[in-house]
Amino acid sequence: MSAPERIPSRSVTSAELLAKGELTVRGRIREASNAALYCTVTYEGREAACIYKPVAGERPLWDFPDGTLAQREVAAFEVSEATGWGLVPPTVLREGPYGEGMCQLWIEGQPGAELLALVDGEEPEEGWKAIGFAEVGEGKTALLVHADDARLRRLAVLDAVINNADRKGGHLLPAAEGRLYGIDHGVTFNAENKLRTLLWGWAGEPLTEESLDVLRRLRDGLTAGGELAGRLGALITDVELDALRERVGALLAGGRHPEPSGEWPAIPWPPV
Repeated sequence: MSAPERIPSRSVTSAELLAKGELTVRGRIREASNAALYCTVTYEGREAACIYKPVAGERPLWDFPDGTLAQREVAAFEVSEATGWGLVPPTVLREGPYGEGMCQLWIEGQPGAELLALVDGEEPEEGWKAIGFAEVGEGKTALLVHADDARLRRLAVLDAVINNADRKGGHLLPAAEGRLYGIDHGVTFNAENKLRTLLWGWAGEPLTEESLDVLRRLRDGLTAGGELAGRLGALITDVELDALRERVGALLAGGRHPEPSGEWPAIPWPPV
């Protein structure tokens, strides 16, 4: 008698785990400006750590509609996935112990990856890009620089697309196998130009061919009836979606990384 055929167990994706799993709150990240809860999520035998940010814990902002930050975090993930760069950890919108909120896979950072530095002098060394001068105490200043890193350059393009108003150093998360993630995307997709970032090192430089190809794919996905447009339509307003299309079109038409507008503080505070 032959042995019964073994049916392999189905692999649970990170998105399924986050969307359908049972959330258990383990603690709170007190440094966060809005309620950010460290949790575990379990589904069909798989367990992972995650961050849950309930809408009820969002602080009102003068320039963003109340109760929309969680949706913007998910929208940033959707755009990141559409680029193919995978720069934002898997993120979903779901119900949790404290109501609807954003749930994002926890990524363990890898120490030792030097992406930012303060240096003496007025010009960065090879392998670094200048951001600007920063006060370091006792009336002294130092040059703030970021690594001339292809992963950061992709993130700079993503930030320009999603109009990220808060790209701080603490939102850069080097991970295993050379991966780099960006986190905390609640203040994105504003219809007005709000770009504030530490990643100004390529300002005014030509976009790479890779970035131009990605922008063309985004443009196609954002057309009326496009798949990406459909997913984002449930997360941001029609006006914000139109502004997103305009930003992608402007980047393609100009072919260069954006430069500070002068109408809005270019670097977030605190920068790290």
